Amino acid sequence: NQDSWEALCSFVISQQNNIKRIKGIIERLCRKYGKEVKKGYYSFPSAEDLSKLTVEDFESLGTGYRAKYLERLAKSVSNGEIDLEKIKTLSLEEARKELLNIYGVGIKVANCALLFGFGFYDAFPIDVWMKRVMEYYPNGLPKCFDGIGGIAQQYLFHWARNNLKIYIRSS
Repeated sequence: NQDSWEALCSFVISQQNNIKRIKGIIERLCRKYGKEVKKGYYSFPSAEDLSKLTVEDFESLGTGYRAKYLERLAKSVSNGEIDLEKIKTLSLEEARKELLNIYGVGIKVANCALLFGFGFYDAFPIDVWMKRVMEYYPNGLPKCFDGIGGIAQQYLFHWARNNLKIYIRSS
């Protein structure tokens, strides 16, 4: 798993964004506020470090409207209002509910963070590609994917991006 703090921040940044832009924002965030761990490589800044930033500081990194979400998230994690370690101990439904209570976190961000940063392998992020894939499974995924639906989702997403776009273009 990715660190839960890093995953949650990264997926907040990812909202309505493309991969190139997301990578650029995260790189600027790490260079400016992370610690150099090796020449030219920086750690992801802690919630405590980012809690000192203003909305304007986040905006200067290119985060746009997400700046206010990141500012509040960093402060809430830093001051203990949000306990990321506690979230890991909850059921998937309870953990999702906790994340959805965070300002700026919707269902897709919550499910992505749960899958990649909190160890909930059954969290199932849905985007336009997964909606297309799920048309092939009107009754849900086969039982063999119970408990690991999020892992299956990664393979299905990869398949969809590489195969469905060919089908969609030719339709």
